[in-house]
Amino acid sequence: MQSTGDLRKGLAIILDGELLRVVETQHFKQGRGGAFVRLVLRNLRTGGVVNKTLTADEKVPIATLERQRVQYLYREDDNFVFMNTETYDQPLVSAEIVGDAANYLLENAEIDLMVYEDEVLDLSLPPNVVLKVVDTEANFKGDTASGGGKPAMMETGLRVMVPFFVTVGDALRVDTRTGTYIERA
Repeated sequence: MQSTGDLRKGLAIILDGELLRVVETQHFKQGRGGAFVRLVLRNLRTGGVVNKTLTADEKVPIATLERQRVQYLYREDDNFVFMNTETYDQPLVSAEIVGDAANYLLENAEIDLMVYEDEVLDLSLPPNVVLKVVDTEANFKGDTASGGGKPAMMETGLRVMVPFFVTVGDALRVDTRTGTYIERA
């Protein structure tokens, strides 16, 4: 149990039976009244955002999220199959939880799963991944003068804007947070 006055951004708590992550916290002390805390919380199961105001001396239980290192194996219908690199268990993660991260998953890639009581809540990708270009437009002489770019289809189905010198078969480093081209790998 932790006092609401000590809650910080990123902490996972259990409030009203829901598993929530603190997105933002503001501490207020009024002249004659007691202190209170305004919280912006994200539900870790549904993704919904809720605002709560609590007194600063209230106690809330802290949820301990476990980080498991897993290796991506394959996709099976609407599920993704991973393998825990320590226990060799193979958790199934639904496509809803994986979301846009599917655009950065290659077979045998290692990532972290965020787990609470054997329930997978989220996955954590590395800051960038190396993907191969499978389709892009041909280069034309003089294209580099405009300083623009062209779309390229990566091996996972992700579309990225790349410089004109990139060709099919090039390996590129792509930022997983923004989905943008970083450099040739």
